[in-house]
Order: sequence, then structure tokens, then C-alpha cells
Amino acid sequence: MARLKPGLIRAIGGFHAWLWKLTGGRVGTAFGRAPCMLLTTKGRKTGRPRTTPVLYLEDTGGFVAVASFGGNDAHPAWYLNLQSCPEAEVVVKGERRKVVARTLSREEKAIVWPRVVKMYPNFNAYQQRTKREIPLVKLTTAA
Repeated sequence: MARLKPGLIRAIGGFHAWLWKLTGGRVGTAFGRAPCMLLTTKGRKTGRPRTTPVLYLEDTGGFVAVASFGGNDAHPAWYLNLQSCPEAEVVVKGERRKVVARTLSREEKAIVWPRVVKMYPNFNAYQQRTKREIPLVKLTTAA
């Protein structure tokens, strides 16, 4: 599988989010068998809200998002934004929730990664073609 250019990935994500919003969530809530959420972060440079569709796995107390960026060697902007400001908002199954993000440790990732790959097998190919360790991000519902 060829690596997609970062600009193309961002354009696809922007179109996906636009389509989701245009249809009120009737289109765009899944990518194949993998569920998709809208994740809104605070831009680390601009401070403005940034919304992107992200595949996720339901997990105890929240969700796990995969910062794969299609297997590119750079982290996705949403992940860098969460490192700067871990408070965010997600829309999952039509429900809006405030969340707090943290990157899973290597040990935690080792436990969750097989579930992530079962949901979306391309994640394994993405990890094999990038030099970086693809982070898994736990999004816990804020109190």
C-alpha cells in the first residue's frame, strides 16, 4: 500500500468532516467496519478549534484514538494539538462529549493494539512503514 501525502490526508479528512456535518451525521460515522468520531481540539498555534474525523475504539471509561496519519513519519496535527492542550470534544454516535486525552504507555498500547488492528487491519501496515511509534490516545469523558 502506497503512503498518502499528508496534504491529501488532510484534504480527505476535511471533506469527511464537512460531509458528516452536512448530513447531520447520517454519513461519515464509520470507515468500513471501523467507527469514526469527530474530534475537536484547540489549535496549538492559533488557539482556534480544529475538527477532524478520527477512527476510534470504545474502551472502558472512554475511547482510544489512533494517531496513525496514514503511516506518515509525522504525527497528525490533532495529536500535537492534544499534547499542547489535552482538553477536547468528541461527537460519537450523535452525542457530544468533553474529553481529556492522554497517550497510552507502551505497555498499555501492547494490550490495546491487537483490538485496534482487528477493527482496522491497515493500522498494522501503517506502523510497519513509519519510523515513529504510532501513538494510541485515551480520550476519557471529562467530569
